[in-house]
Amino acid sequence: MRRTELGEAPDRRFVSRDWSAYFATALGGATRPRPDEPQDYIVPSPLMPHLMFEWVRARARERWPRRSIAVTPVPGSLGTPYDRTAPDGTRYVSFADWICPTHCIEPVICPAIGAPRSWEMGDAVRDLAARLRASGEPVFGAALFVCRHHVFGVGTFSVDAVLEGDAIVRKAGESGEPAAVLVATISSCHGALNLLRIGAGKPTSDIGRQTSAQSSDG
Repeated sequence: MRRTELGEAPDRRFVSRDWSAYFATALGGATRPRPDEPQDYIVPSPLMPHLMFEWVRARARERWPRRSIAVTPVPGSLGTPYDRTAPDGTRYVSFADWICPTHCIEPVICPAIGAPRSWEMGDAVRDLAARLRASGEPVFGAALFVCRHHVFGVGTFSVDAVLEGDAIVRKAGESGEPAAVLVATISSCHGALNLLRIGAGKPTSDIGRQTSAQSSDG
């Protein structure tokens, strides 16, 4: 829906800004809600790049500016008929080898084939992470941002899930050893995956020092 159709209202605010810059501000100060507070959600655009991975990668670079933070190809098979790696290293996968219906909410009965949906991308990504660990890869996660049907055909994932993904990256870096984190933004049928590699080094977080300094200044 376009902004002109929706109009202005006290319960919403329109922000026109670069995606990465917006999430750096919005998520940088995000906290988990109290039990009596509602969740915050992100509605991803089908055409956006893997922005949640870019955010956790930027956070890792803030935490450990003197350590190697690299993106490497995601190895292994997920068993999906569609599997392509983009020039930026993002691996796009899908269990659909057909054109999905517009606004599909991925129900139990797949509307494209008229039969039960026997796949779940989250399981495939978690299985891949387990296989990589079994092969000796120091893989943490998977850090999953799972888009589900929320209301009126709108898919979302929670800000809590993004913060949990950031916590997995932090745990990987705090080991002080070379580590990798499998990061994926997925639905039941489709996904975008990246592998974040963190070089060995001191686990001290620059983000933590910045937060402490701001608290002292206050």
